[in-house]
Amino acid sequence: MLKELDPKEPKDFDFIIGDWQVKHRRLKDILNGSDEWIEFEGKSSTVKTLGGLGNVEDNLLHMPFESVRAKAIRSYNDKSKEWSIWWLDGRNPMAMDTPVVGRFIDGIGHFYADETYNGLAVKVRFIWDSTTPEKPTWQQAFSKDNGETWEVNWQMEFSRIE
Repeated sequence: MLKELDPKEPKDFDFIIGDWQVKHRRLKDILNGSDEWIEFEGKSSTVKTLGGLGNVEDNLLHMPFESVRAKAIRSYNDKSKEWSIWWLDGRNPMAMDTPVVGRFIDGIGHFYADETYNGLAVKVRFIWDSTTPEKPTWQQAFSKDNGETWEVNWQMEFSRIE
């Protein structure tokens, strides 16, 4: 029998549960000094899993030259009080990205990982902002200098689908 939700379980990502219209802005040329952005629409739908200790977000991204399916998979570690977030891109269904790990403080979540991008070692940062729960935002940034400076390369603005 499946466990019922415990009211003490983390509520950090409760704001994203449900169906959303998403505005995407993605830097055209990452880590090369570019300031040209590509804008496109998408949708996402998120459900709780792991008895409330995780969630799965199903994404449809209407990029300029193709539509892409992807998943974000999130799980909470009750011992460390941190979330891990994995990304699975439907164009490469055999590989999940290195998880970013972090936590929320006052409605802002910071998550970090060490990763490789186009053969270059980078730090990855996700920032989730749920301080306006009806219009949450997310952004991704990369750092080539171990976190001294960051280049934001992807931004998302969510609007709930009624």
